Amino acid sequence: MPLRPACRCISATSLFLLCALFMVSLLLPASSLSAKPKKKPAVVRLETTAGVIRVELSDETPKHRDNFLKIARDGVLDSTLFHRVIKDFMIQGGDPDSKVHQAPDGMLVSPPRNKPLGEGDLGYTLPPEFDLPWLFHERGALAAAREGDDVNPEQRSSSTQFYIVYGRSWGENSLGKVRAQLAENDIEMTYDMWQTYLTKGGAPHLDGTYTVFGHVIDGMKVVKAIQAVATDSLDRPVEDVILLRAVVE
Repeated sequence: MPLRPACRCISATSLFLLCALFMVSLLLPASSLSAKPKKKPAVVRLETTAGVIRVELSDETPKHRDNFLKIARDGVLDSTLFHRVIKDFMIQGGDPDSKVHQAPDGMLVSPPRNKPLGEGDLGYTLPPEFDLPWLFHERGALAAAREGDDVNPEQRSSSTQFYIVYGRSWGENSLGKVRAQLAENDIEMTYDMWQTYLTKGGAPHLDGTYTVFGHVIDGMKVVKAIQAVATDSLDRPVEDVILLRAVVE
């Protein structure tokens, strides 16, 4: 006599769960069922004579992000100097006029020291993209350099020149004074910003006036080393610190 297959009955609890899952799937929008994974932020690797610095660009500042990616891919930043370095503040580079050239004998030739740097550009500027309180001048912030307010009241950014904040450490009294100065211009220093500046450091007096468009994700030891080098009266390092190449990862 052939054996009958065992009966596989679904319990009332299992049936209820299946029905519930089916109803939920009907209520969910189609987009949530086939959502694309979130795009990773762009990363640029800055290979310098002092070491490698990797910076992540913010999607909240698309004009600055796309411009930085373009000039990196085009080689605009390659072989340029960190031409302005101020200890406990920042390191600045990206001036096309600061390019180092290789002489026929293989030696590197830098721009003469009697030639002030910092005026080079590509003939266009970028509109500001302030994103406070999310992007501010904490230690490791990547920001765009620009002309001063007297000739640039719209606070438009340089097309090529950038700086990376190292900044100083702050106490409550000194930071409170900066907070009050910002408030006079309707720029708020939130609690999170306040705590970050107290514990991590930075350059809060630049908030709301210079565009921050990314931050260092690797290589702060390199930034620390560069900001501590000896400089001349124009804040140019006595020994050249060269951005050898910028590579989009």
